[in-house]
Amino acid sequence: MLCERCGQRQATVHFTEITNESKQETHLCEVCAGEIKPQGFVFAPQLSLQNFLVSLLNQELGGGGYGIPADTVRKCESCGVAEGQFVKQGLLGCGSCYPNFEEKILPLLRRVHGSTRHTGKVPERTGGRARLVKELDKMRDQLKEAVSREEFERAAVLRDNIRQLEKSLEEGAES
Repeated sequence: MLCERCGQRQATVHFTEITNESKQETHLCEVCAGEIKPQGFVFAPQLSLQNFLVSLLNQELGGGGYGIPADTVRKCESCGVAEGQFVKQGLLGCGSCYPNFEEKILPLLRRVHGSTRHTGKVPERTGGRARLVKELDKMRDQLKEAVSREEFERAAVLRDNIRQLEKSLEEGAES
């Protein structure tokens, strides 16, 4: 099928517009499709992680502009990425950027993941020990929470469970 606009090249972009039960199809080549935008249709860029982070950063900082006084602009000592550049692009330059921009990154992680601690996923068939370690960490967090709330009976049960898990981990390491 040839392009409906130029009539010279193969139509590779096909639009179907349905308005009030009326269907209209348009068949264009890539060149013509790039030159025009069918009524009401916009070629939207794909959502990327960078765009997502930038939108979250801008929202976190109260919308639009990210105004940092010139004398307080921080840069990563390793790669030279500036704080404003990170906020604008949503990209870090190296591993050293994480501690340098920690106060900007941690709220984002909490917002996106609900936590700032990576727990990862472990395959079921190989994750016996890793699953126990993860459970142990979870119980330790629960123990701290129980102690802070002065729920000492619950804390004692959690402490005993933690000791039991630690013992089973030690036994597993020895065998």
